[in-house]
Amino acid sequence: MTYEEIRKANETLKSIDVKGKNYVEVNQRIKAFRMLYPEGSIQTEILSNENGVVLMKANIIDEKGVLLGTGHAFEKESSSYINKTSYIENCETSAVGRALAMCGIGIDTSIRSAEEVENAINNQYENEEIGLKTYRHIFDVYFTNYPEDWDKTKKKYKITVPDQLDHVMNEKQLDKLLTKCKAKLLDGMNSQEETF
Repeated sequence: MTYEEIRKANETLKSIDVKGKNYVEVNQRIKAFRMLYPEGSIQTEILSNENGVVLMKANIIDEKGVLLGTGHAFEKESSSYINKTSYIENCETSAVGRALAMCGIGIDTSIRSAEEVENAINNQYENEEIGLKTYRHIFDVYFTNYPEDWDKTKKKYKITVPDQLDHVMNEKQLDKLLTKCKAKLLDGMNSQEETF
């Protein structure tokens, strides 16, 4: 496979904007891989799954059996609302996305896939009215990553789970807290991105 063929395949990929940076979704990377290697394979393996933490590996293999790229990912079962039921699936998607990125597929701006970014914070609705489900998801991700802030919040509002915030705060208070949570999460993501 030539660089030119990979470049042409990458030009067909759709990306989504998250805070001014474009990320390619894993399904788009898989689409490009199938264009380049219709007989190739994507193989995933759970390396460990203990205490609610899964570690996975994905291998990208061409039609001749040559290993083109490997990606790893880990997810915590309790790290987000979605991971409570789908942490293994999210981990597999991340590992596949990273393995395809190592092959040069969908990496014009970042190795991280859109799913990895969205898993950290659901930021699609930044300029739209944010619904209760999105509030809850962002708060869940935020308080999982910043437990000291959760301790302060639950004491202040006398609640036991973040889902109760919409019962004890008005819309203006929720918006203010949401803005703070998103800013702190994005700062954390941006500093992590610099280490890749």
